[in-house]
Amino acid sequence: MCGIVGYVGNRNSQNILIEGLKKLEYRGYDSAGVAVFTKDGLQIKKSIGRLANLESKLDQSPLSGSIGIGHTRWATHGKPSDVNSHPHTDNSQKFSVVHNGIIENYVSLKEELIEKGHIFVSETDTEVISHLIASLYEGDIVKAVQKAVQRMRGAFALGVLTEYEPDKLVAVRLASPLIIGVGEGENFIGSDIPAILDYTRNVYILNDGEMAVLTKDAVELMTLEGNFISRELFHVDWDIVTAEKAGFDHFMLKEIHEQPKAYRDTMGARLDASGTKVVLDEVKMTKEQISSIRNVHIVACGTAYHAGLVGKSIIEKLVRIPVEVDVASEYRYRSPIITPETLVMVVSQSGETADTLAALREAKRNGARVVAITNVVGSSVAREADDVIVTWAGPEIAVASTKAYTSQLIAFYLFGLYLAQTLETQDEATITEIVTHLKELPEKVESILEQADSIKEWAEQVATHDNLFFIGRGLDFAVAQEGSLKLKEISYIHSEAYAAGELKHGTLALIEEGIPVIALAIQEDLFEKTVSNIKEVKARGAHVFGLHAAGETELKKSVDQVFEIPYTLPLLSPALSVVPLQLLSYYASLARGNDVDKPRNLAKSVTVE
Repeated sequence: MCGIVGYVGNRNSQNILIEGLKKLEYRGYDSAGVAVFTKDGLQIKKSIGRLANLESKLDQSPLSGSIGIGHTRWATHGKPSDVNSHPHTDNSQKFSVVHNGIIENYVSLKEELIEKGHIFVSETDTEVISHLIASLYEGDIVKAVQKAVQRMRGAFALGVLTEYEPDKLVAVRLASPLIIGVGEGENFIGSDIPAILDYTRNVYILNDGEMAVLTKDAVELMTLEGNFISRELFHVDWDIVTAEKAGFDHFMLKEIHEQPKAYRDTMGARLDASGTKVVLDEVKMTKEQISSIRNVHIVACGTAYHAGLVGKSIIEKLVRIPVEVDVASEYRYRSPIITPETLVMVVSQSGETADTLAALREAKRNGARVVAITNVVGSSVAREADDVIVTWAGPEIAVASTKAYTSQLIAFYLFGLYLAQTLETQDEATITEIVTHLKELPEKVESILEQADSIKEWAEQVATHDNLFFIGRGLDFAVAQEGSLKLKEISYIHSEAYAAGELKHGTLALIEEGIPVIALAIQEDLFEKTVSNIKEVKARGAHVFGLHAAGETELKKSVDQVFEIPYTLPLLSPALSVVPLQLLSYYASLARGNDVDKPRNLAKSVTVE
């Protein structure tokens, strides 16, 4: 979710790059930098923090030249710092690269390049790209980039310059967005349309596996194999705010649709080359340390707490270690029993949640090892935990969390599988089966998103009510709690989630004629019992919306409306079943005329107790 801009033309590129980066600030970033061809060769300025820091450096020492690239970084590999900021270069300082995405095999490439004498100065995966291109350069930058891309695994959008061919800017897209802006006597690249809208409204939108070679007077499109492509220009008629949202009406809807990419990015390099095992290099625990774990505490707030509820089931099922889940604001005050054999897992999108930080510090004071799941590399949680699993969801702008939550689920699946592999609590065939289904989740989310209109119809019915209930059993109950929270926080409809089996113990008294009930009936081993509970609320007049898995045909006989999610292993189903509930909340809020991205009384990151 970083921002890329690039320019080649006749104007001073520095100013265009900075203005383009400003238009991409909504994507989130922790550092920024530019590279410009000047009369003294390729010159780079970069700085941690806001763009104002970079601008201050450039005010003191401007870069004058008509071709350049710029970048705002959201840290994945390596903490936020000046040296880890983009653009990156090779040792000769003749090649410069900006990069969005992840190079999954960067470690092996880096080791190979070090053996050849390359010296690395940053902690990033991106620096590998500039060294790799330099090592493959034989007088043609386009061919060198093509060869380098064939060596790299992962997701990337690239902007590449070399001092040896100072009239060219090379752009590449593979699973990370990139567009080309076409002007008169000047051309542009950008990771999003807003970066170039002040200068042109004519663009090429690169598809996966395509690249472009820009000079000031021409743009050549081609495949990564070098086959030329002919394509009509797209004329942008959106305003700048709409463009920032990539054509979506709200950031929340955009972020819901970004979940397949977030799943792929979070899995990324954490699956081995065979795609059947989990590799968590960032977890430094030895097998002996893992073997010494006697219990696990998962501590989080709000949506992250709901991810922890799923995490509990994952770890207990795969590893057979007892797990407790606590709301962070309550954790310290119940005097939890923490020993050196306790593993404490803290979960926070921002990594700055005050209650979660306090819980982390309490755990460490009591001698526990702490593993953090967070979306922000340089956050307080990331710095203070012993091990960090970063979710590569990219920044979330909407207050209501969607892709951050589901990326946390992916992190829990990976960690649970990693523990099971290490302790051999599951056989190889079982782990391979789960990983195989895990890799299929992004495509299955995409198929759910294609059916958004069906959920919109549900939401418009729900929006006319002031009270609503979610029910489910097992993992379905964990997801029901997240669905209920999402609906409350942006639609302001009073909503509660109940374990379906508990209805007879009091809450059935709340069911009255016409009240909506969202029933999750996805867990195979609990399906019949859930249907019995559904019939109980139906008998008392509830209007029931049911979610079931593909292949199941009985639920529709017991509910008023159904929505089918693609089949996956029951353990993995929360990563799918929550998506229609996110859409339900979004469309219900929309139908009630609310500010979807900024619900009343709420903030994105809670940094006070």
